[in-house]
Amino acid sequence: MTGPVSPPAAGERVERERDFHDEWARSIRIEELLVREAFEAPTAIENRYALEQLGDLRGQKVLDLGCGAGETSVYLALRGARVTACDISGEFLKVAERLAGRFGASIETARTDSASLPFADGSFDAVFGNGILHHVELVPTAREIARVLRNGGKAVFIEPLPYNPVINVYRRMASAVRTEDEKPLGFRQLGSIRPFFSSLKHEEFWFFSLLIFLHFFFVRRWHPSKVRYWKKVIEEGEAYRGLFARLQAVDRAALKILPFLRPLCWNTVLVAVK
Repeated sequence: MTGPVSPPAAGERVERERDFHDEWARSIRIEELLVREAFEAPTAIENRYALEQLGDLRGQKVLDLGCGAGETSVYLALRGARVTACDISGEFLKVAERLAGRFGASIETARTDSASLPFADGSFDAVFGNGILHHVELVPTAREIARVLRNGGKAVFIEPLPYNPVINVYRRMASAVRTEDEKPLGFRQLGSIRPFFSSLKHEEFWFFSLLIFLHFFFVRRWHPSKVRYWKKVIEEGEAYRGLFARLQAVDRAALKILPFLRPLCWNTVLVAVK
């Protein structure tokens, strides 16, 4: 069911984000969306880590912030969570509802801007978001996340980092499948949410593993402006299982021995506790 609709936030940025994601949602084929694979594919390492940080979700109230097509919302619901999926895009929420129906999952949806959530204080045991913070106004969003979390609740976010020059070349090439306002957040910016939580930690993923992206470009001939690599690493996870396992072993060793490499990783997972 579709839940409350908050008044749209002022500003052209919000309108551009909504229009971009509405258009994207209209192009989606429900049968092509990957739900279990998004967390269980060999290449879904940061998603699995995020899930581990959330713990046992059975009976827990979870807000999926910036839910997109709803793969995460549906997966968490299948694991027993009571999920509210929210997004600025009404078209994406329609997709999420249809996806939930396809999997026999129950979710609620709410169209809202992240800086003005239409939920009471302490409404949720956990908040999850994948690639959302770098699309929004960070501090107002963090304030709202902390407000709707119960005391002791967790917020877990997967976010791209801005430091790797190879990834930045990819981002410039992928401009057609990115919004003009999204900008990966550095550690200093992400640290600005610390005052809203009692603790904040982060873990990085994908350093040498990014060689798979080079394979996509030079061998598979997939241009970043036409193919979303972050989706392909999930879709093609089984095909790359062996190679990815070896690259991951190198990543784990390198990042442990040479922690200064962590900023050059593709993604970080933030875990904040209220």
